[in-house]
Amino acid sequence: MQNNRPLPQYPVEAVDRTLRLLALFRDQPELRLSEVRVRLGVGQSTAHRLMAMLVYHGFAVQDPRTRVYRAGPVLFEVGLAVVRNLDLRALGRPFLVRLAEDTGETVHLGTLEGASVHYVDCVESPSVLRVGSRVGQYSPAHATSLGKAMLAAMTPDAVRAIFPSPTLPAATTKTIGSYDDLLAELERVRARGYSRNLEEMVDGVCSVGVAVVHPVRGVVGALSVAAPVTRASADRLHAHATLLQHAAGELAAAL
Repeated sequence: MQNNRPLPQYPVEAVDRTLRLLALFRDQPELRLSEVRVRLGVGQSTAHRLMAMLVYHGFAVQDPRTRVYRAGPVLFEVGLAVVRNLDLRALGRPFLVRLAEDTGETVHLGTLEGASVHYVDCVESPSVLRVGSRVGQYSPAHATSLGKAMLAAMTPDAVRAIFPSPTLPAATTKTIGSYDDLLAELERVRARGYSRNLEEMVDGVCSVGVAVVHPVRGVVGALSVAAPVTRASADRLHAHATLLQHAAGELAAAL
């Protein structure tokens, strides 16, 4: 497939070669080293090193008998993740719109990617003083209501795999700072039925979150309602959480 997009001002040759190599799997299921060399215009040793790194990181696998290369499990996982996020965003949009109308505040939909939350969609509050959209951005999961909601829906072993260090990075002075404190907070989230972020990610901003848990696929994302601290009374946060619980359940059923 021809690429008609303009070349970046400062292209990085190694990255360019790697991405062009990955794109070859889009056009054909199997690649031989000789084909990689010709298609990329590189020498045999360079082609071998490129393929060796793709195999090392799981983006390609090599048949030990024929020596041909095929797309690896990580490449499939990346593609599936994109499709899942697109499906989640499309199906989740009406729920975000309804939540924003019912609460008057900013509503986000996010997914968990490693130790970070990826914001995939948002409907902003119409208020002049409001929490802005973070779509496309990433934030530490332990410092957000979206992240804590999803982590609380996981097993302790799964959480431990995400946070191997006993200390956690701080976004504000109120961010949870240790793994043990995070585990304790996740227990409170499970008992409460929703998570809270009380100025732990951004000073002056509070939010509540609820995980979207599919009966087969497990945790697929989370919904949150965020508001300036001046409008985030305990009663309002609890009311928002109740609306989120209903919406998360309906969204999970629709997936």
